[in-house]
Amino acid sequence: MSEPLSLALLHAAQVLANVDAGQALPSALSTAFEQNRLSPAMRGAVQDISYRSMRRWGCARALLAQLASKPVTPAQLHTLCCVALALLSDEPPPYAAHTLVDQAVEACAQDADTRRAKNMVNAVLRRFLRERDSLMQTVLRDDEARLNYPRWWIAEMRRAWPQQAEAILAAGNREPPLSLRVNIRKTRVDDYLDHLASAGIGARRIGESAVRLDRPLPVAQIPGFAEGLVSVQDAAAQLAAPLLQLEDGMRVLDACAAPGGKTGHLLELAKCEVLALDHDARRLTRVSDNLQRLSLQAEIITGDAGARQWWDGRYFDRILADLPCTASGIVRRHPDIRWLRRQHDSRQLAQRSAAILYNLWGLLQPGGLMLIVTCSLWPEESELQAQSFVMRHSAERLDAPGQLLPQADTLSDHDGLFYALLRKPVL
Repeated sequence: MSEPLSLALLHAAQVLANVDAGQALPSALSTAFEQNRLSPAMRGAVQDISYRSMRRWGCARALLAQLASKPVTPAQLHTLCCVALALLSDEPPPYAAHTLVDQAVEACAQDADTRRAKNMVNAVLRRFLRERDSLMQTVLRDDEARLNYPRWWIAEMRRAWPQQAEAILAAGNREPPLSLRVNIRKTRVDDYLDHLASAGIGARRIGESAVRLDRPLPVAQIPGFAEGLVSVQDAAAQLAAPLLQLEDGMRVLDACAAPGGKTGHLLELAKCEVLALDHDARRLTRVSDNLQRLSLQAEIITGDAGARQWWDGRYFDRILADLPCTASGIVRRHPDIRWLRRQHDSRQLAQRSAAILYNLWGLLQPGGLMLIVTCSLWPEESELQAQSFVMRHSAERLDAPGQLLPQADTLSDHDGLFYALLRKPVL
């Protein structure tokens, strides 16, 4: 017997109440899954509802403000209404409208903190169905509701990318594809595509080693994943390792390495001595797990890329500096980021990244290469950061993509990343 939609809505409402309180969406989902011992099917439903809702959170909140005569409390009741309105206002809605209303009311009745508001929820949602066109026309006059980003984010995007802002924001609201990196140590891209075709899975090549599935699948259902034939990685992120021009025997630092996608790619391209560094010991377990699946090895160290307590004094031939940033270029994969970030975060993270770059540059062999990577669209964290570093350190800037804007179409599909490749002068 399938589990009721009402239960999924109830759990999603609690998850998003925690996000509204400042918790990242993946962490909030993980907490809900562990505390409630949800079945795999229910986990999938809660995750799907939560991500869909986050992509329409601006519209949902604006609709609730129009429909409710006073602020809706407690927090879980507010988010339950917003979740229902986000799904009802989606095009196309993922569930039949009247089913969704009935199940949202049932979800309200199942929780002691929200049970008293069952009639209010029913009235709000049924009014939306009756007055949908006029309500949508009203709320979509506001940019936050129309575009589903905070006002400050929209203003910053228009400042940074005046011609492309609307397209960038729209791309961030689309569901991301499932892109794979083929492990060329174990197979060829064409052979893997044939393998997928024989399994009835549609896919196409979108990069040197990148393959995009026509429809996302759980990793457990991806042919060859468990055997290390492929890894999940966005096509733009797959550009990092090849840019470093690796050769066998090089000593390579992957700074801020977790969860290890780029670490694995480095080792797939050359027989290097790779050190994977990250300040978060818990997240480094994912690096270890990924490398074990790929049958690859690296030295994994917990440490601060902005300090040197972990360094053994041996210089690196190559450094991959994947810097901390606002992650404004990957909001389609992490739609909660836009609602959790604050306008001043970019400046603070840029200062932190500048300190990391200064430290890492001192660990690089003269003549060595350092690749600056961010998943940000804000110039302060990317292009301006690179320009400032080059001027201060007389670094030689080599060919690299620079700022890649997010794209989501049939020809090109990738996140928004920034790349700057620098060579250290030989004294």
